[in-house]
Amino acid sequence: MTVAKTAQAPAGASLTGLQQRLGYRFADPRLLARAVTHRSFSAEHNERLEFLGDSVLGLAVSKLLYVRLEHLPEGDLSRVRANLVRQETLHQLALALGLSEVVRLGEGEARSGGNKRPSILADVLEAVIGAVYLDAGFDAAEALVLRLFQDVEIRPEMQAASKDPKTELQEWLQGRRMKLPVYRVAGTLGAAHKQTFDVECEVPEWGLVERGIGGSRRAAEQAAAAAMLLTLRNRQL
Repeated sequence: MTVAKTAQAPAGASLTGLQQRLGYRFADPRLLARAVTHRSFSAEHNERLEFLGDSVLGLAVSKLLYVRLEHLPEGDLSRVRANLVRQETLHQLALALGLSEVVRLGEGEARSGGNKRPSILADVLEAVIGAVYLDAGFDAAEALVLRLFQDVEIRPEMQAASKDPKTELQEWLQGRRMKLPVYRVAGTLGAAHKQTFDVECEVPEWGLVERGIGGSRRAAEQAAAAAMLLTLRNRQL
């Protein structure tokens, strides 16, 4: 399949500079190239790496908080973690790394300012973390996460921040000693540079499934979580 590429495709020197900023050199640079490739640019895009990196990031940040905030209870740790892994925080970290300069976008996405879009850059950062994990394992990925967050203020008071639907749903289920919800992409609509995601949120123990629509996978998951919370409250479960 022929794919229209733009001038934003990173040259080897750009990826070398990114590795220097990451403080990590890839044994397989192809992983990094894929991590900075958006769906609109190529069929060889970063969404699977982003899926993996999301979990690696969550575990690394959880361990960081477990050690640093040793007296904070589980629910409060969850809220602090939600502040650290939310899109806004990841977007700022991605900008500091210069990911907006190396992300590979299709022509339409590039023209619409995709290299500055918070959802795209947050996803690229998670994909890079996933790429490091595949390249060298969890220890290397965790070390990267610690470097990324070394200048981010982490305070117990962060628990007071408003909770997003995914965090609220997770805490609701954990408070009832239930398994975490499962999110699945049910489908995508629209052109590659302007996609809409359809995501399912399932609570397996009750066989409940709700769906959410959003301009990014992350936004659709939040919408699906909000719908599930509404269902749970309406049923008074």
